[in-house]
Amino acid sequence: MSVQVKGSVGFLGLGVMGREMARNLAVAGFAVKAYDVVPTAIEAMAGTGVTPAVTIAEATTDADIVISMLPDTPQVEDVVRGKGGLLSNPPRGGLYVDMSTIAPEATRILAADLLKAGVRMLDAPVSGGPVGARDATLTIMVGGEAAAFERARPFLQGMGTTINHVGASGAGQTVKLCNQLICGINLQAICEAFALGRACDIDLVQMREVLMGGSASSWMLEKLGEAMIEGDTSAGFRIDLMMKDLRLVLGEAQQNLVPLPATGLVASQYIAAQAHGEGANGNQALFRVYDRLTGRPTRRDATASLA
Repeated sequence: MSVQVKGSVGFLGLGVMGREMARNLAVAGFAVKAYDVVPTAIEAMAGTGVTPAVTIAEATTDADIVISMLPDTPQVEDVVRGKGGLLSNPPRGGLYVDMSTIAPEATRILAADLLKAGVRMLDAPVSGGPVGARDATLTIMVGGEAAAFERARPFLQGMGTTINHVGASGAGQTVKLCNQLICGINLQAICEAFALGRACDIDLVQMREVLMGGSASSWMLEKLGEAMIEGDTSAGFRIDLMMKDLRLVLGEAQQNLVPLPATGLVASQYIAAQAHGEGANGNQALFRVYDRLTGRPTRRDATASLA
């Protein structure tokens, strides 16, 4: 008995998040054809139900919907305006959903250009990290036309559980940047609390457990606090990507004349982390800035390097 295909997806970007999102769409019954600039990323999708493509045009031309999950604004602009991109090869379905986190103003400009070519663009950045991408439980915040959102909703439901249309073009990106602002400041607060507790010879494992039971509890404390204490810097969402998001937050604030002093401070700490080679590490590696500031190692066994 043949399985009915719900629709066709051209998926662009198979990084840590994108590969899981593309796989979940295939599992949900969509025909997914995917492209990435890194050939090994495409090869790694073998056996997932995702069909590889060797060019953007091959992945997108016949798709009902095109979805991208890319690192930054320049990559999204290249997908739209570059050789074989969506402007020169509009997808059959006339619908493009960018799930990257990029500049809101760039999104609005791209959406206007695509509309002239008959393509509706939605900005639909996500929250939930690699685990949410893997489990198809992402929170998705969407900007753009309401009618286009309704067309995209069945596809988005294959990747996330909390899906909201938050306004016109660029609104999804703005809400995501506000999300990252809160996450960054929360991480900074956890780092400062741990640094103070450690300096006062408090058992950080016990302190974290106590804090988790009170009003200081947060997703960041639950998910990343233990890794901070253990000195586990393994990458989920990387320092480099968070710094990119904070850069976008500060740019949007400057454009709209909104002072964000706490965001500026946490951004300086992320820059310090990058300067010491932490960029490829996970967000919890922000605590290693405090290792260097206080001269104490993160790991409880006192073996972590302060290099």
